[in-house]
Amino acid sequence: MDNKPEKAKSPISIGGLVLLLILGFVLSDLLGRLNKELPTLTLTEIVKKIKSREIERIVIQGAVITIYDKNGGVFNSSKQDFTDIVQTLRQYGVSEAELQNISIEVKQSSGGWGFLLSFLPITILILFLLWMSRSQGGQMGKVFSFARAKIQRFDPKENKITFNDVAGLKEVKEELGEIVDFLKEPSRFLKLGSRIPKGVLLIGQPGTGKTLVARAVAGEASVPFFFMSGSDFMEMFVGVGASRVRDAFDIARKEAPAILFIDEIDALGRSRGTGLGQSHDEREQTLNQILVELDGFNQGPPVIMIAATNRPDILDPAFTRAGRFDRQIIFDLPDLNEREAILKVHAQSRVFVEGTDLRRIAERTPGVSGADLANIINEASLIAGRRKKETIEQIDLYDAVEKTLLGVERKSHTMLKREKKMVAYHETGHALIAYYLNQETPDVTDPVQKISIISRGKVGGYTFKVPTEDRNFRMKKGFLAELTIAHGGYAAEMIKLGDVSTGASNDLNVATAIARAMVMKYGMSEKMGTVTFGDDQGLLFLGKSIVQEKNYSEETARKIDEEVRGLMNEAEFKARKIINDNMKKFESVVVKLLEKETLEKEEFETLMVTNANNTNSYEQHE
Repeated sequence: MDNKPEKAKSPISIGGLVLLLILGFVLSDLLGRLNKELPTLTLTEIVKKIKSREIERIVIQGAVITIYDKNGGVFNSSKQDFTDIVQTLRQYGVSEAELQNISIEVKQSSGGWGFLLSFLPITILILFLLWMSRSQGGQMGKVFSFARAKIQRFDPKENKITFNDVAGLKEVKEELGEIVDFLKEPSRFLKLGSRIPKGVLLIGQPGTGKTLVARAVAGEASVPFFFMSGSDFMEMFVGVGASRVRDAFDIARKEAPAILFIDEIDALGRSRGTGLGQSHDEREQTLNQILVELDGFNQGPPVIMIAATNRPDILDPAFTRAGRFDRQIIFDLPDLNEREAILKVHAQSRVFVEGTDLRRIAERTPGVSGADLANIINEASLIAGRRKKETIEQIDLYDAVEKTLLGVERKSHTMLKREKKMVAYHETGHALIAYYLNQETPDVTDPVQKISIISRGKVGGYTFKVPTEDRNFRMKKGFLAELTIAHGGYAAEMIKLGDVSTGASNDLNVATAIARAMVMKYGMSEKMGTVTFGDDQGLLFLGKSIVQEKNYSEETARKIDEEVRGLMNEAEFKARKIINDNMKKFESVVVKLLEKETLEKEEFETLMVTNANNTNSYEQHE
C-alpha cells in the first residue's frame, strides 16, 4: 500500500471555532447581565434629580445612559436610537443653566459587536450544520444528499473480475463480447454507422450469475463500473427517485465510457396502468426518468446501462423495446458440464482429498444455480471443519448437497416407533415405484440415489432421485411416471396401515399441480384435446396475478376436474399394483431401512436385485 503524505491539519477546526464563538457569547452575556444589575432610572426621575442638582455626570453610549450622582451612586437608563438626549431633557423642562452644571459625555457605540452578537446563535447553528455535513459519520450529511444517487463505484484497477472468472455461460459471454469491444474501441463501430447500444437486460433465475457477468464486462473493458439496486431509487417522497436517476446518469457520464448496472430493475420498471394506485406515483415518475435518460434528447458520452431481473413478464413494454434495451440476454440454469466447471472455480481456494470427484456432485445437482453450487462448496468446507478434518472429502460434498437441497439433518428429532415405521413404509413406496419405472422408462424417470428416514428440514424422510442427464423438455410419459411415484407413499401407507398420514399432503399437492398442468397447459389430455385453458396475463399486483382469466365454461371446468381426478386415480392404482406385486422386496427394504435409517443407491439396488423371494415383476402384470 502506498504511503501517502497526510494533509496538513488546520490549527483551528470548525469545532474549535464553534467553541470560541460560544465562549464569546457567554462572556458577552455575563457582561450584559452585570450591566443590567445597576439600578434603573426613568426619564422623569432623571429630570427630577437634575433639578435638585444631584447628578454630577451623564455618559451616553448608544442607547444606554449611565448616570453618576454626587453621592457616588451609579444608575442605568436607556433612550431610543437616533434621538438626542439633551433635546429630550429640554423638552421635559430642563433649563440650559441646569444642563451646564452636568458633565455630559458621548462615547462611541459598540454597535458593531452588538450586531454580531445578535446574530451569534444563528452563526453557531450554521457552523454546526456545516461541521456535521462534512463529518463522514454525521447523520446530518444525509440531509444535504437526500436526492443524490446511492451509487457504488468500482474502479477499473479494483475490479479484477473478467470472463475467466465466470464458468459456463459461453453464449452469454459471446453476446456481451460485442459490448466489451465497443467500450474498448467505439470508433471502430461508429465509422460503420453503428448505433451506440443503450442498454442490456440480463434475464435469468436468481443465482445464475447476472451480477457477476455485469462486473466481468466492466473488468474486460477496463471501464468504471457503477452499481445500484432498483430499490435504491424508491422513497416515500415524490420526485426523489427521478432525481436519483438523473444524478446516477450524470455521475456515470462524467467518467464515460462506463457501465451503470441496476440490479432487480423490476422494483421500478413494473408495467404502468395496472389500475392500482395513482397514475402518477413515485415508481412511474422514476421509470419515466429512466426511459428519458435511455432514449431522450440527452445525448451525452457513451454510458451503457446493464439491468438484471428475474421477472421480465412484469416489466413495462416501453422499458424493454429496442432502442432502450438493445440486448436481452437469457441466463439459463447451468447444464452438467457447466455445473462441473462452476464447482471447480469455487473449489480452487479449498483443500480436497486426492481423488475427489466433482463430476459426481454436478450429476447430483440438476436444476441448481451457480450461487447454490458455490454454497455447496462452502457448506462442504464447513462440514469438514466441524468434523475436524484437514481436507474436504467426497462424503462431505454429498452431505452438503443434501443439506442445501433438503435442509439440515435433524438426528436429534425424536420419533415414535410407529411413526418411524410409517415413514419407512412411505419412503420405500416412493423408492420401489421409482426403481421399477426407471427400469421401464429410463429416458424420462430418474434413478434413486438415496433413501433416508432421518428428518431433514421440514420432511420426516426423503427419497433422493437424480437424473442421469439434463432434460430440456418433459414428456407426457415422464409426467405420468412422476404422478405414480408421488402416490407411492400414499399407496404404501394405505396398503400396510389401512390409513393415510399428513406426510402425503405435499406429494398430493405436487401431483395435483402436475395433473392440472397436463390438462390445462400442455394439452396432454386425450379427452380435453390440444386446447389450453386459463390465462395468467391478468392484473398484476406485487409481482403476482390477482385474477386468472377464465376463458372456458362451467361445463368445461367440470370436465377438467374430472380429467385431473382420473389421472390421479390412475396413478394411485398403478402405485398400489407395483407395491402389491413386489411386496417381498418392499418389506426387505423396509427392514433394512429401519435398521440403518439410510440406504445408498448401491445397497438399495442390491436389495432389489438379490431378493428373489417374489419372482413377480411389474412388467409381467402389464
